[in-house]
Amino acid sequence: MTEADVDAVSAVRVHGWQAAYRGLMPQAYLDAMSVAADAERRRSWFGRRSPEVSDLVAERDGEVVGWACVGPARDPDIAPGAGELPAPRPTAGELLALYVAPGLIGTGIGRALMSAGTARARAHGFHTLYLWVVRGNTRAQRFYERAGFVPDGAEEAYEVGGVSVPELRYRRSLVLGAG
Repeated sequence: MTEADVDAVSAVRVHGWQAAYRGLMPQAYLDAMSVAADAERRRSWFGRRSPEVSDLVAERDGEVVGWACVGPARDPDIAPGAGELPAPRPTAGELLALYVAPGLIGTGIGRALMSAGTARARAHGFHTLYLWVVRGNTRAQRFYERAGFVPDGAEEAYEVGGVSVPELRYRRSLVLGAG
């Protein structure tokens, strides 16, 4: 992904949220999401992100149709030593995002992004890859389970438009030959 892709990535993300989270998050919140506002936040963040964070895009006919982002795991229970100086090199990564244009879900774009993201996570030295998925997003849960992820028992909720939205954490070993 380059900075020139930010607007297209924001469109994929916002439209992905609006499609995937219908019925799982307040509709008023989803309807109010703005591609322009998301792009502004993303552009600000893009230049400051850690070198261990990889943003990847999928293109079809020169148009961005998917986006994935991997980086170091953020959860303190799986990223030990994060407060230590010098901080140890993280061995746990996180799939921070994976979105495909809603009309192209099921065409292999998500699998290609997952494969590229997993390869990038391994290249960064991550042994395990984690992700969070909204409870009730059964399509995403099935996708991640087919990709080898399993729930690890952790659950967390965050507030979206005044409503608590529960998420489940999944994990997958990246060590070749490991289960």
